[in-house]
Amino acid sequence: MVWDDGHVVTRVAILGATGSIGRQALEVVTAHPDRLRATVLASRRNADDLAVLASRFGARAIVAERDGGVSALVAAATAKDVDLVLVATTGIDGIEPTLAALEAGKSVALANKETLVAGGHLVRRHVAGAGDRLRPVDGEHCALWQCLVGTRPEEVRRVLITASGGPFRTLPLAELAGVTPELALRHPTWRMGPKITIDSATLTNKGFEIVEARWLYDLTYDRIDVVIHPESMVHAMVELADGSVKAQLAEPDMRLFIQYALLWKHAPAPTRAIDWTMPRTLRFEPVDATRYPCLATVLETARSGDLSAMIGLVAADEVAVDRFLRKEIAFDEIAVYLHRGATLGRAHARSAEPSLAEIRHIDAEVRGALREEPVLR
Repeated sequence: MVWDDGHVVTRVAILGATGSIGRQALEVVTAHPDRLRATVLASRRNADDLAVLASRFGARAIVAERDGGVSALVAAATAKDVDLVLVATTGIDGIEPTLAALEAGKSVALANKETLVAGGHLVRRHVAGAGDRLRPVDGEHCALWQCLVGTRPEEVRRVLITASGGPFRTLPLAELAGVTPELALRHPTWRMGPKITIDSATLTNKGFEIVEARWLYDLTYDRIDVVIHPESMVHAMVELADGSVKAQLAEPDMRLFIQYALLWKHAPAPTRAIDWTMPRTLRFEPVDATRYPCLATVLETARSGDLSAMIGLVAADEVAVDRFLRKEIAFDEIAVYLHRGATLGRAHARSAEPSLAEIRHIDAEVRGALREEPVLR
C-alpha cells in the first residue's frame, strides 16, 4: 500500500478491537465508510463482544485465547486483505504482530506502548521511526509527529510531552497509600482502559512515552521532557534551536489521534474545534518526583541503556497494576514492583539487544518471580 493520498479505501485490521482504543477506532471507521473498511477484528478474549462487532462491520473475528494465541494475532496482522494494522492490545503480545506486519509490508498504527518500550530496538530494524509505515496513535506522539513535520532534526533543541497529572495531582502525599482502584480509575481527562488509566495515575505511562519518543524520533533522553498540564489541551511541544516553540493543541479526544493515524490529514476532525473566544487558563507545572516515583524509576532504567531491565520493568508493571486492581497491593507499592522488575530483568539478560524469544523469556521469568513474592514493600 502507498501512503494514503485521500482517495484510497484502506483495509484495516484492529488488534484489541473490544478495548477502549479499538472501539473508538471503530467509531472512526463508521464515520468514514468510503475511506476505511475493517476486514479483521481481533481480541485476546471477549469472544461474544467481538462476534457482535465483527457481524456489524462484516469483518472476520479472531480471538487469541481461542484461535492460537499470539500466532492468531500475527495471522490477522499479515492477512492479504489488510493494508493497515492498528495494534491496540496491551502488553508485549503487541510486539510480534507489529514486527510481522512490518515484515509483510503493512503499515502499522501503534497504540501499544510495550511494543516500543520493550522491543523498540527490534522495530527500528524495519522502520526508521514515525511515518507512513509506523504511525503513532498515542496522543502525545501523534502530536509530536504533527509538530515535527517540516522541521529538520538539527533545528530541534528538545521535545516536551504533557501529562494531566492524573486524579491525584493535588492529593496530600500521605494519602496516596490509601488510594483505591475505584478512585484511581477516575481519570480527569481521558477515556481509556483500566491498565493505561492506572499507568496514567502513577505517571508510568509518561516514562513509557519518553522511551517511545526515543525510538520514534531518534532523540536522546536528555532532549525529551515531561511537563504537567492539567487541562490536557496542549499535547506536545517542540522547542527549536532559535528558542521558538511549536505546539499541538486539541480537545482531549482519542478519536482525533486515531483518525490521524488511520487517515492522516484526509478527513475533517472528528471532534469539536477549540473555541478561542472562551476565556481559559493553560497551566504548566514541573513533575514532582516524590509524588510520581514510578516515572523516576522508568527514566532511571531507560537512561541506563539496559534493555533487559526495561523489559523486566514492563512485566512488573503489568503484575503490579493487576494486583492493585484486585486490591492485593497498595497504590504506592506499584513503584516498588517496577524497581524490583528492572532488577530481575537485568539479572536474566542474555544479550545487549534481546531477541523476541529473549524478551519473552525475561517477561516470563520476571512475572513468575514476582508472583512468588506476595509482599515487596
